[in-house]
Amino acid sequence: MKKVKIPTGEPAGRITCQSCGNNTDFVEVAEDVLVTTHYVQNADGSFTPRENETEIHGQVRLLCGKCGADLTPFHSHFLEMIF
Repeated sequence: MKKVKIPTGEPAGRITCQSCGNNTDFVEVAEDVLVTTHYVQNADGSFTPRENETEIHGQVRLLCGKCGADLTPFHSHFLEMIF
């Protein structure tokens, strides 16, 4: 079982960048990603996406959206808090 690092921000568990103090904007970066999109061609020649599949084969990092600091140790907590 992977241990989840819980941030100590206020309220409890809120992620705060230790470099710049940002606690609102974050970026998730995935490396080595394969995106497959299935399309159907419409009668007028345009295309409409039907299905989208994403496979991540590399590292996934969490970064501060303001200064770019690496917050990856909090990525597991970040994932748990997405609703």
